Amino acid sequence: MTDRVAIVTGGSGGIGRAVSERLAADGISVLVTFSGGSQRADDVVTAITDAGGRAVAARADVAEPAEVNALLDVAEAEFGGVDVVVNTAGIMRLSPLAQLSLDDLDAMYRVNVRGTFVVSQAAVQRLRSGGALINFSSSVVKLALPTYSAYVAGKAAVDGITRILAQEVRGRDITVNAVAPGPTATPLFLDGKPTEVVEHLAAQAPLERLGEPKDIAEAVSFLAGPARWVNGQVVYVNGGIV
Repeated sequence: MTDRVAIVTGGSGGIGRAVSERLAADGISVLVTFSGGSQRADDVVTAITDAGGRAVAARADVAEPAEVNALLDVAEAEFGGVDVVVNTAGIMRLSPLAQLSLDDLDAMYRVNVRGTFVVSQAAVQRLRSGGALINFSSSVVKLALPTYSAYVAGKAAVDGITRILAQEVRGRDITVNAVAPGPTATPLFLDGKPTEVVEHLAAQAPLERLGEPKDIAEAVSFLAGPARWVNGQVVYVNGGIV
């Protein structure tokens, strides 16, 4: 075990669960956060503690500053401080721009942009020296795929927030980076996609497969711990898709 403590937003499913379990396996105490039902988060905590790690779960709406600051309060009360914040919480709703519901646009911006901003704002005020903030972008920002315009606009905003915030915490020994996954086999990615579309996307990478949540968690583990000279970057974790 280390004395490092991590908060993982959206830590109860998909990539978030893999990140939570990987950081715990690295010896980091983990606060697993969720926004809906608690059962999946409880399952993650059980898996971590059964494996000898330390974890608790807490609910929060990442777009609400009071709720996000309460998460940091929980982490400090349970584990003594906060060293790593990983912002995996996000939603994706796809449509051609001309047909996109503005309600869907607003929902994505509330979680993906405002949520990233609120969590980042709280994190950099309370992370300990040697800390790491890791946001989540997406490889589709540079791929220009039809139906992704609103989602990409939000993730491009995350890229900008990340790069600028890394400059704004100058002198505090805090790194700020983003991970940009490629097509990854999670419910968020697979939901509603025909088999032929999934197969086409899987073939895009030179490795000719979809990413797995553990692939993304491996990159997060690097940025959360040993990568002290990687800062202000958007790290593409996509198997080589260009």
